[in-house]
Amino acid sequence: MLTELMVRDLGVIDEISLTLGQGMTVVTGETGAGKTLVVGAIDLLTGGRADASLVRPGATEAEIQGRFVLGDSEIVVRRVIPRDGRSRVYIDRQLATVAALSELGTDLIDLHGQHAHQSLLKPAVQRASLDLFGSVDTSRLEALLDDLRATEAALAELGGDTRARNREIDLLRYQINEIETASIDDPEEDQRLDDEESVLGDAAGHLEAATKIAELLGSDGPVGDGLARALAQLQGRSALVDLSERVHGLAAELADAAEAARLSVDSIEENPERLDEIRVRRAHLKDMRRKYGDSLAEVMTYAADTSERLAELEAHDQRAADLDSRRDEIVSDLAEARSLVRTARLEAAPLLALAVESHLHDLAMSGAQLEIAVEGEAGEEVTFRLSANAGHLPQPLAKVASGGELARAMLALRLVLSAGPPTLVFDEVDAGVGGEAANKVGASLAELTSDHQILVVTHLAQVAAFADHHAVVTKTESEGVSVSAARMLRDDERVVELSRMLSGSPDSSAARDHAQELLDVGRSVRGR
Repeated sequence: MLTELMVRDLGVIDEISLTLGQGMTVVTGETGAGKTLVVGAIDLLTGGRADASLVRPGATEAEIQGRFVLGDSEIVVRRVIPRDGRSRVYIDRQLATVAALSELGTDLIDLHGQHAHQSLLKPAVQRASLDLFGSVDTSRLEALLDDLRATEAALAELGGDTRARNREIDLLRYQINEIETASIDDPEEDQRLDDEESVLGDAAGHLEAATKIAELLGSDGPVGDGLARALAQLQGRSALVDLSERVHGLAAELADAAEAARLSVDSIEENPERLDEIRVRRAHLKDMRRKYGDSLAEVMTYAADTSERLAELEAHDQRAADLDSRRDEIVSDLAEARSLVRTARLEAAPLLALAVESHLHDLAMSGAQLEIAVEGEAGEEVTFRLSANAGHLPQPLAKVASGGELARAMLALRLVLSAGPPTLVFDEVDAGVGGEAANKVGASLAELTSDHQILVVTHLAQVAAFADHHAVVTKTESEGVSVSAARMLRDDERVVELSRMLSGSPDSSAARDHAQELLDVGRSVRGR
């Protein structure tokens, strides 16, 4: 609820500071004293339009602060309106936007009168109010709508051009098949084939060379024979023992090389068929490298990556098909759910209208008529329409011209629909009301205090008498400038103020007796 309100340099208000309590608080004062500015200040705290003309003459800026208590938490809102420049908003001392203030204000306060911040004027709130009154179960409908939004978002995320995707699938399948047909499983195969081809490609030359080498290195060859003569020269030469050991080592190496040459002669054979096979295979591998990578290892990597991409695309199509099927199911279920909700709303609408009308008749609107239009597939387009006087066509609440009639219509709605922000403010709710109807208005406002904090600007003593707390706004002149102030009244001061409101003569004993009687009635109704 709103626990503190401070207003400085707003209109005729110099500075006022009010501490507000639970229950119902009324604000009274002479006509023109500035009591409606208190409601205007609250309107500004909930995101209302700021106008530099609101700044008090002689001041550079107007300032409004409000402290709100919600359970164990507290919110402080501050609005500054300079004579020149843009207004500023602070929420818990942090600079904020008017939009953020408006959003916050919707959860804190509802203003009923000539102000824009009335939640019941909003179609969404009217729909929710009808559902609350009629116990309309929209959970299945809302769940299906959530499912539909999620499914369509998933489809949109898949996106892409179906034809382009199908072309890519065909290409990837062809490439994977081509690489698999090549049976590449060894990244070193090309090098091995190159070595084998070089042997088979010049088999005759290799054989001739190996034979000649075997002859030259053999014991009967010139190399072997020369080495044998060298060993003979070293025989018994102790001075050349180191050289002798080295030459003996060469002889052993030579024998091994000669043997290797003879084995090569035995292993080399001409095989033109195998040579053709190798050349065809190498040409095939070269074609694979030309298309898919600089090496066989890169070709193998490309094949793995392409397989993953193909699986992804094929899963995409299956995923899309599953989502399309799911969307069709949801759309079918939605039609049934919408029909059920629409029927429930159509049944609840006239009952709510009758309940509100009964209160309107008690609030000096005997000819008032409320219609609740329900349109749309699920009856989601709910419009409250009011005819304040007999013979007039009902109009949407937002188009009701009279602030007093609108405020009373909102009061009647609140009496039926207890939901809403914790603080309700009523301005002009008693316009054009008197006698027993005024008592009804006061009692109805007091009834709302079981669920809300109520703040009322009134000119009727009958309404003010039902309040738990009473603030009075007074206006004086200082150096030719009108200045307003406000303060909370004690019980004895309330009698004087009610007397003034009743007769214009606060000292009249008859008026004071009447005022005391009204206060006693108000206390008995409130039970305190």
